Amino acid sequence: MNKFNPGAYLSGLNIDVMRFGLEAINELLSRMGGNPQNSFHSVLIAGTNGKGSTAVMLASILQQAGLKVGLYTSPHLIDIRERIVINGMKISPKDLGGLIAEIKDHTVQPITYFECLTAAAFLYFSRRKVDIAVLEVGLGGRLDATNICQPLVSVITNIALEHTAYLGKTLEAIAREKAGIIKKNGVCVTAATQRKVIDVFNGICHKQQAGLLRLGIDFKMKIHQDESISYEGLNRKINQLTMPLRGPHQLSNAALAMAAIEILEKKGYRIDDQAVQKGLAQTRWEARLEILRPSPLFLLDGAHNPAGIVSLCRALRKDFFGRRLILIFSALTDKDYRRMLRKIAPLSHQILLPLLKTKRAVPPTALAAFLESLGYPALISDSVTASVRQALRYVGEDDLILACGSLYLAGEIKTDISSNAFLW
Repeated sequence: MNKFNPGAYLSGLNIDVMRFGLEAINELLSRMGGNPQNSFHSVLIAGTNGKGSTAVMLASILQQAGLKVGLYTSPHLIDIRERIVINGMKISPKDLGGLIAEIKDHTVQPITYFECLTAAAFLYFSRRKVDIAVLEVGLGGRLDATNICQPLVSVITNIALEHTAYLGKTLEAIAREKAGIIKKNGVCVTAATQRKVIDVFNGICHKQQAGLLRLGIDFKMKIHQDESISYEGLNRKINQLTMPLRGPHQLSNAALAMAAIEILEKKGYRIDDQAVQKGLAQTRWEARLEILRPSPLFLLDGAHNPAGIVSLCRALRKDFFGRRLILIFSALTDKDYRRMLRKIAPLSHQILLPLLKTKRAVPPTALAAFLESLGYPALISDSVTASVRQALRYVGEDDLILACGSLYLAGEIKTDISSNAFLW
């Protein structure tokens, strides 16, 4: 008898397949353990950008409050176990393999890669008896596999045009899909600001008899001259907060996490100011303006859509102004790489375009041709490793290397670092 290989089984489900609808995962989990996603409390986070950052900040605060906290995020950078975590510890290979085998045995109608992992996360959190789980939506919201839970609070970070082939071609259409995570008699907190988007949220909250809390109106975050941060929310004010994640956009994400904390307090959780301060300060999240090397400075960022690149460019101008930028860039075919490059190419002194291992990547030749049409020459290489080595040859002590455009690119760089592919 052949031994079951969970990795091969997952690969067979095809990571690139997307399906919108809750029927398959509902049917699977109802037969596997009586809907394990309903055996623990949860927070569900959707949005265009900032979902992962908001999730890890919220999870860190809750852990500092003495809770057993599940965290489900996607995608992973190196190890699939990064997606399923309890109190900072990744699920073990044995536990993940066992859950995948169990899911396979109970599967009647075909499931996707993401549905399989989501089911595994729900089962793991249920069996490990977490106090609460922080869950990041994969894509959209209304029909995403994570949306079979009943969260105590729903978070929608922001709304921008993305995945228009799946979510709709207007902000209003995308907002309706994201707002599908707002539950009957629930509460939604958001940092979205566009009038059209807020109108959609208001309409859905009215229909669901749910509350809507908005950054800048119902809760606020402020950064002071000494770089400390203060939060003013529904019932509490906290000063002298430390933001470990770089970039002005992370203030919004932190504010959302803290607003969610206030809602959870109303639901009976005890989370004091010390837990908030310590949890926020100790948050770690890879590939978010992450410093891989301090000198010469090498930054890695997961920005992979136009809105993310705009936030990244704002951070570069604010925090790294005056440095020559050597850019390593790649993008997937379902992303608007043209708009991304129009934003970041003008800031770059040299642009390097590696060939990614995934077939979903835009060919470097296509990226180079587009950059050439804008007047920005670029260098193509046959691997991420080669591009990083090129960048290290070109960089001066006061320059900046930045890799961005795809989390697949970030993952390959992190893998190279872990295997000592670069001598630094």
